[in-house]
Amino acid sequence: MDYRNEIKYLVSETQLVLLENRIRNLIQPDRHAGADGTYQIRSLYFDDFENTYYRENEMGTDPREKFRIRIYNGDPGRISLELKKKQHGMTQKLSCLLTEEQCRELMAGRPLPADPSYPPVLQKMNLLMKTRLLKPKVIVEYDRTPFVEKLGNTRVTLDRNIRSSNAVASFLEKRVPARPIMPAGKQILEVKYDEFLPDYLYRNLQLSHLRQTTFSKYYLCRRYSLSGIRA
Repeated sequence: MDYRNEIKYLVSETQLVLLENRIRNLIQPDRHAGADGTYQIRSLYFDDFENTYYRENEMGTDPREKFRIRIYNGDPGRISLELKKKQHGMTQKLSCLLTEEQCRELMAGRPLPADPSYPPVLQKMNLLMKTRLLKPKVIVEYDRTPFVEKLGNTRVTLDRNIRSSNAVASFLEKRVPARPIMPAGKQILEVKYDEFLPDYLYRNLQLSHLRQTTFSKYYLCRRYSLSGIRA
């Protein structure tokens, strides 16, 4: 997959409602969303013994990457391992599917038995679990309202109720204990596109008036979930 532009904005709930009303008249909801137009995302993020991914995000290191396991709506029927890379302000996501058995081994911080048939993403993570002691660190969960536009392969997502949990062993449970990590009334708007963002979307979303944020949900959740991480 090629690198894509990915821009994040910190917005109020009022701004998000206004933006959602505009978007609904411009582009289509994602077909994977439920009847209410949303789905729940839960990701289990990994980091090494030096908290490298956390610190690189904090310092704005370029390039950087991070691993996560993701499920939707608390359903373990489809589990994906993802490697997300960021370089020069653009992102690339590589992924493969996991079996529930594989997922539970990785959740426990145990590398899988060596197997040359594993996809490259899993091969790399397995190696880092052995050499860098990569382990699960935090669960990030939120409710997403997604919209898509074919022009520019554009994706606009409204992410609400971003919450964090240290109960990594409960990742595949229907519900996990979690706490909100954003300031009261604040949400995240994400805009992703390939070579260009359609001008009519840029104008209607008035993106130039919104406050961009550089920190990832992973960074924010680790910062709020763990004390003493700033060694």
